[in-house]
Amino acid sequence: MSNAESNNRKQKPEAVIMFDGVCNLCNASVNFVIDRDSDRYFKYAALQSEAGQRFLDRHNRSVSDFDSVILQEDETFYTKSTAALRIARKLDGAWPLLYGFIIIPPFLRNVVYDLIARNRYKWFGKQDECRIPTPELKSLFLD
Repeated sequence: MSNAESNNRKQKPEAVIMFDGVCNLCNASVNFVIDRDSDRYFKYAALQSEAGQRFLDRHNRSVSDFDSVILQEDETFYTKSTAALRIARKLDGAWPLLYGFIIIPPFLRNVVYDLIARNRYKWFGKQDECRIPTPELKSLFLD
């Protein structure tokens, strides 16, 4: 690897999406992001995974707290609708236009987010265990 390639890799911000790995909606959302992230900006970790549990423990969150997607960009963490909008901003196509909703105060945006989060298992179902990435996608997942 050349110095330029090495420097570019070091300058690329770390962006990790942590999600509820047994939630069907959450897994479908991860698949959606993977399909629209041609730059491979994001890495992924189920909150139930070892990496997800270490993160929750390190940041004094309950290791059973799976009610929000968490986006880590460099050393900054975003949750709920703010995380979702920041993720949309990096996707291919017209999805970055959704970032305009960031001007709506989080307490208003999160009303809808919280309603879906509370009912996600009832409306979309859940799996018995976390997804196992395909060999092609394994490099995108932590652990």
